[in-house]
Amino acid sequence: MMILIADDDRIHVHMLTSRLKAKGFKVSAAFDAIQAWIAAIRTSPDAIILDIQMPGGTGMAVLKQLKSSTKTNQIPVVVLSGSIDPCDAERVKRLGADEYLPKPVDLAQLYSTLSKLLGVPLDSES
Repeated sequence: MMILIADDDRIHVHMLTSRLKAKGFKVSAAFDAIQAWIAAIRTSPDAIILDIQMPGGTGMAVLKQLKSSTKTNQIPVVVLSGSIDPCDAERVKRLGADEYLPKPVDLAQLYSTLSKLLGVPLDSES
């Protein structure tokens, strides 16, 4: 299964990539909103982990695009954010996100979320 990580924090992307690969996922990365949209269209990932604040546009704009396109609207999207705005979780849910998780991400919670969304068992170890 392929996971697209869209986040401008390269250290965070590297950490998530190594952890998800250890779980058997293939991972691709996008470092800005434009790359995220293009990667989603080109690769049709099984799930997308999307940051809200990125250069080239917001994660919310990408989420709107993803959910309005017939090519990508069925892809589960997990939004990660370091935002302190308590309304962000509600906003992304209204836009079609499947889950909202705060940064720094709790890996056990991320694994549980991906397991539920993708219908695959994932233990929370590692």
